[in-house]
Amino acid sequence: MLLLEERYLQKNGQGASIETPDQLFRRVARHISSVENKKKDHWENCFYNLMAKMEFLPNSPTLMNAGLPKGQLSACFVLPINDSLDDIFTTLKNAALVHQSGGGTGYNFSRIRPKNDTISTSGGKSSGPIAFMKVYDAATEHVKQGGKRRGANMGILNVDHPDIAQFVIAKLDGNSLQNFNISVGITDHFMKAMINTEKWELINPRTGQSERTIEAKELWDSLIHAAWKTGDPGLIFLDTINAHNPLFRQGRIQSTNPCGEVPLFDYESCNLGSINLAKIVGLGSKPSNINWDKLKLLVQMGIRFLDNVIQCNHYLLPEVAEMALKNRKIGLGVMGWAELLIQLEIPYASKEAVQLAEKLMRFIQETSFNASCNIAKEKGCYPAWEESIHYPNLHLRNATCNSIAPTGSISIIANTSYSIEPLYALAFKRTGVLGTKTQQVLHPIVKDKLTQLGHWNNAIQDQILETGSIREVESIPDHIKKLFETSLEIPWKYHLEHQRAFQKYTDNAVSKTINLPSSTSASDISEIYRTAWEFGLKGITIYRDGSKANQVLQKCGAIDSFGC
Repeated sequence: MLLLEERYLQKNGQGASIETPDQLFRRVARHISSVENKKKDHWENCFYNLMAKMEFLPNSPTLMNAGLPKGQLSACFVLPINDSLDDIFTTLKNAALVHQSGGGTGYNFSRIRPKNDTISTSGGKSSGPIAFMKVYDAATEHVKQGGKRRGANMGILNVDHPDIAQFVIAKLDGNSLQNFNISVGITDHFMKAMINTEKWELINPRTGQSERTIEAKELWDSLIHAAWKTGDPGLIFLDTINAHNPLFRQGRIQSTNPCGEVPLFDYESCNLGSINLAKIVGLGSKPSNINWDKLKLLVQMGIRFLDNVIQCNHYLLPEVAEMALKNRKIGLGVMGWAELLIQLEIPYASKEAVQLAEKLMRFIQETSFNASCNIAKEKGCYPAWEESIHYPNLHLRNATCNSIAPTGSISIIANTSYSIEPLYALAFKRTGVLGTKTQQVLHPIVKDKLTQLGHWNNAIQDQILETGSIREVESIPDHIKKLFETSLEIPWKYHLEHQRAFQKYTDNAVSKTINLPSSTSASDISEIYRTAWEFGLKGITIYRDGSKANQVLQKCGAIDSFGC
């Protein structure tokens, strides 16, 4: 509960907490249920129990701000970046307000004319998109999210922008754009040009004309080297996103939220929440089964909770309010996937796990759509429904229903594994979550399950605390070692297979980091990025262990058992 104490509980003027976790959940539940037409007390108790039992948690701004004056509850925003100084700095002001309220922002900088292009009004030369990204980065450094942490940004530049070669290497110095995730907006056309080693035209967004031609493969190789070196840039597959855009008549989606799980139009926002999969199965003497009836109920309540957030939210900008109420996008996802697999004694790196991922997410999506339909019968479809792909056959309350978020903070609160990620290590150090503090963590599921399987003793505990793994423990059978393989021990193809399985039944997108050992080569990363496109993923992010100076998760090393 340290994280709740540090960031979420309300404080008095002296910085002391003036509410308990139980009171926090009651505050949130009361506010979210306040927009119900009937049975407000019933829904308040339902929502309270969901959170108090750690079966579902909403995104951080909802936990922080619900029930407070002018409480901004959304996690994700996309703001427009247009090619004028007035627009650029108006958006910067709006971004600061979003960050201050606890939200994160995504932008596509591709409308800005390239560096050294003509400025007709002054006769001067333009600074280009990267220069303005650095201005945004500096501003973000000084505006904390909800007064608790620095803001999060996604910066996208399309692959045909004249400044793309400079963009892909923008973070190689280890200092620039540290408050940004950066991704290249990739098209199918570019991927084919790269594969066929063809020329690639760069288009000036001011004129719409070709500025010059480069080798597609050379740009790809530069991009891959930068990703190998630093983890950035990732890729956003714009054609795939727009092929599945339920509101294509409103235009083409060009950006996502900071972690890529929600593609959004300009001024759209999204409310996220995640079901704790560790709570839908019990530990017994033998592997248990998923309680599908319980999962169905959690999904139904989660969809209703997130739809209510749209109604009781305080919107910082009128444009955001208009888009949110018009499209009513929500993103219900999951956390605790790795823990669920361990409970079921299914290795992450197995066909059985991938098949279960498809089955589970298909069930969640179907249940989500049914829940949204039922709310639509009660409260009406979202206003843009008639211009969507859902019209006229699927009466939905929400234009989108599902999204797989990284669940960084809420997974810590729920004491479960992140999102759909495998365990990073069985014991690890976590930095950057509680200010400058370092937390040392031993996953509870590791001790519980190994004890149940008859393979827990002081020597094994010491080995886990030293190395974060049981790979070298001779007394443990191979099939149990397989069950406890960690992120860096799992072949990258299984990481991608899991992402593909969940994406197949997720109408928004899936945020997943393909964690890779430090020995991973640039050619491996090239293959990963190309396979992600071939798999029909909407985005891809990798991280090679040790490639950043400040790494959030690290193996514990020699630490004491009390620390973990």
